[in-house]
Amino acid sequence: MIRQYELVERVKEYDPNIDENMLNRAYVFSMKVHGKQVRASGDAYFSHPLEVAGILTNMKMDCDTIVTALLHDTIEDTIATHEQIEELFGADVAKMVDGVTKLSELTYSSESAKQADNFRKFLLAMSHDIRVLLVKLADRLHNMRTLHHIKKPEKRIRIARETLDIYAPLAERIGMQEIKEELEALAFPHVYPEAYESITKRMKQIHASTDGIKDLVISELERLLAEAGIEAEVFGREKRFYSIWRKMTYRHVSLADQADIIAFRIIVDDAETCYRALGVVHGIWQAIPDLIKDYISMPKPNGYQSIHTTVIGPRKKRIEIQIRSSAMDAIAEKGVAAHWLYKQHSSDQEGEQYKWLKDLLEIMEHADGPDEFLEHTKLAMYQNQVFCFTPKGQLVNLPQGATVVDFAYAVHTDVGDSCVGGKVNGNPVPLRSRLGNGDQVEILRSKAQQPSPNWLGFVITGKAKAAIRRFISHKKKDEYQMLGKTLLERAFQIEERELNNKALEICVKNLQLQSIQEVYELVGKGELADRKVLETIYPGIKLNGEHSMLPAKMVDQSSKRVGGDSIPIKGLTPGLAVHMSDCCHPIMGDRIVGIVTTGKGIMVHTIDCESLDVYSDTPEAWLDLSWFPLEDENSIFVSRIELLLQHLPGALASVLTVIAQEKGNISNIKFIERAPELFRIALDIEVRDVKHLTSIIAALRVSESVSSVERAFR
Repeated sequence: MIRQYELVERVKEYDPNIDENMLNRAYVFSMKVHGKQVRASGDAYFSHPLEVAGILTNMKMDCDTIVTALLHDTIEDTIATHEQIEELFGADVAKMVDGVTKLSELTYSSESAKQADNFRKFLLAMSHDIRVLLVKLADRLHNMRTLHHIKKPEKRIRIARETLDIYAPLAERIGMQEIKEELEALAFPHVYPEAYESITKRMKQIHASTDGIKDLVISELERLLAEAGIEAEVFGREKRFYSIWRKMTYRHVSLADQADIIAFRIIVDDAETCYRALGVVHGIWQAIPDLIKDYISMPKPNGYQSIHTTVIGPRKKRIEIQIRSSAMDAIAEKGVAAHWLYKQHSSDQEGEQYKWLKDLLEIMEHADGPDEFLEHTKLAMYQNQVFCFTPKGQLVNLPQGATVVDFAYAVHTDVGDSCVGGKVNGNPVPLRSRLGNGDQVEILRSKAQQPSPNWLGFVITGKAKAAIRRFISHKKKDEYQMLGKTLLERAFQIEERELNNKALEICVKNLQLQSIQEVYELVGKGELADRKVLETIYPGIKLNGEHSMLPAKMVDQSSKRVGGDSIPIKGLTPGLAVHMSDCCHPIMGDRIVGIVTTGKGIMVHTIDCESLDVYSDTPEAWLDLSWFPLEDENSIFVSRIELLLQHLPGALASVLTVIAQEKGNISNIKFIERAPELFRIALDIEVRDVKHLTSIIAALRVSESVSSVERAFR
């Protein structure tokens, strides 16, 4: 455990002007209030905030941040209060401790509303002071380092999963590569144990076949750079297992085809020398043209700068080389901590590095509910980037796979709402066209244009999806209000009564509603009967005509989450039959859309289903659907995968074993084609949701007998 004087000396090494007195007081205060509390390991609880403070000293953080680390659990876990912290350590420290405390209940569970609410607090705290996130990342890092002390395996898995889903992406977003990689490495074996074990075995085989190449490449680069008069540090760094597995799973790159399993890094003095070093590398080894990336001229959103090139190196092996200056390397590894941007509280000064946070705050402000907010937040956090330009040369960062419509919404919500087409590099393209690195994009607009529901079938950014859904929701609300007003006018006319605002205000008051417009909307939806409105305004009235007998708060039967054959989908139209389409086999977790079909009711498709192209000109047939979160883990959906399997003894048995280990159940097997060395099969598998299916596919991909495996959408 770090001693008091050792902690002070650590901080004084990089900040001689530290408030030594406050740091000592924080050390003593935290130790006293935590008292005899112990952690799962049996260590004194105070050892945890002390280790968190130690991690932050390695980042060379300021005194207030170190003090916050020492105190970060005091409000949550002891008798200490916010007022007490503010009195003893100042308003800034108290706000940060409070911000970290609000994040403490962030959990990855079926309680999505609670998770989303905590994440809202997370974003708000970060937006006011990014140091809150740095303390929380250090807190999570130490918890992951000691995760093995937790006895319950389900708790370890839950903590590890939220680390992969929330904290590692956030670390990457602020450029803290070292912390991001360590978090992933610590979580990987708990969340995906079979995949971790398989990759560990395969990597041992690869090391055996590439023995000595690392030293050979380093010595050759050092010699050639020295001959060119370039002072450089050269080293090789092995890629983390989780990064390898993620590339195999989501980018479908086999282990043998990954050139960056060992990434070689050249560190020089400045940007100009980076390009000179690149010339030296390409002078000796053949470059692969499509695998050269210049992040110096076009930095990543988190501030990362480097040149990446992949070449055919010694022994005809593909190798990746990264070239950067020493300053770029510090920012690449330490991110926002290297920038010291926490000193600049003006969001204007933070620039593009925090644009993602502004986008998340905008999504949070306009999201219709916690589930939608959480979905869009994760979409916005995780993706690889492409770099596009406006006609005036403004750089726009987008996730890989983004479309023209995504670009339009990234520029401005009004631009997205009114876009009718686009030009990419001067050529007219459809709105659904996907963009690539370096594309120049011009958006064509019309005042008469409105967002279309079928755009949800191809946009991928959270900002675009939230804006389109918000427009559709508001449009539906307007239509319900118009319909409700018409129905009430007819009902009041039958009873020879005057429909006016004064009468409706009585209804608003008696039914405890918000406004007259809400009365119209509920009547239009069928959730409030015209009879009920009349009886509320005129108690004891004897109605002359026939009126709706619906109860005041009619439950939409299509949205009930009950057992039996109910479908856990919200957004369905009451009274219409619902069918899951056979063309794409939607399952829990897929992004879905409904198509109202004459004579069939509602057909539910995944939003990337090719069958939806037929309905692109009939937006009125589209329904915006989403899944209810199910707390029943026994819910079953059937999905189909196709495998290319090596024709070896026991190959099929190994596939069945992997699926069983991942708790999947095979309901049907179909042999599609056979060949002397390979055969293709289709498997219908019973799964809980998309995440369950993805874990099965990922486990199959690392199986030696499986050449390829994909989800089948037919």
